[in-house]
Amino acid sequence: MTKQLMIYERAVPISSERHRDWSLEAGRNYAFAKEVNSVPLLAAEFIAAATDYAIVFAGDDKNIFPSVILGMRANENNAVDAEGNWTGGYVPAFLRRYPFVFARSDDGKTFTLCIDEEHEGFNKDGKGERLFDAEGKRTRYLESMLTFTREYQGLFDRTQLFCKRLMEHDLLKPAQAQFSLPGGQSAQLGGFFTLDRDKLKALPAEVLAEMAKTDELELCYVHLQSLNNLTPMARRIAASQAAAPEADEAAVSEDA
Repeated sequence: MTKQLMIYERAVPISSERHRDWSLEAGRNYAFAKEVNSVPLLAAEFIAAATDYAIVFAGDDKNIFPSVILGMRANENNAVDAEGNWTGGYVPAFLRRYPFVFARSDDGKTFTLCIDEEHEGFNKDGKGERLFDAEGKRTRYLESMLTFTREYQGLFDRTQLFCKRLMEHDLLKPAQAQFSLPGGQSAQLGGFFTLDRDKLKALPAEVLAEMAKTDELELCYVHLQSLNNLTPMARRIAASQAAAPEADEAAVSEDA
């Protein structure tokens, strides 16, 4: 799996001085995400996302975070069609939050709400929702997006604690997915981690009990179950092309 591509082109802090006359026509166009084959996923989203997608862990041996696989090849999101419509199931909060995002200060104590000024719906024509009223005060819309982004950040921090637990007990292993695509092409996704089921079962009883109390144990098994979505996903790619042969079963294996 390729390194996560940034969907923000020019995120700047929101201010009444700079953005008083700006409006946002967000709509439901996800063309901005058409070239990302995976995005970060919060722990709170596991159950909703696992219905349609495979959940893995991306990063390195020092810092990992859950990701949801959206495409089988680099720079390809199979949940977004040519017109930018979302054709998949659950839409990850990472994408629903766009074009808003928090910027964290160097000391990690301060967060500033930013917006991608390159978003196609950002305008001075009064189309959509205004960010500030005539007096320069936040509109109800901007307040709601601030709340959503703040809640996202809180869940992001909790997800990091979950990942820290997995790494603390050495429960993750490098993995790759191999499958066939329409036209007889073969492909593989690599560069991600999956849970080591045997190591999970071998944990001391007190650790498993604590993980059960915090719902982390449930998250582990939702992740493992979600890997079964790789095969249906590959088949959907094949079915979307009229003359394409059906994709072979996908397989997830541990890297040598």
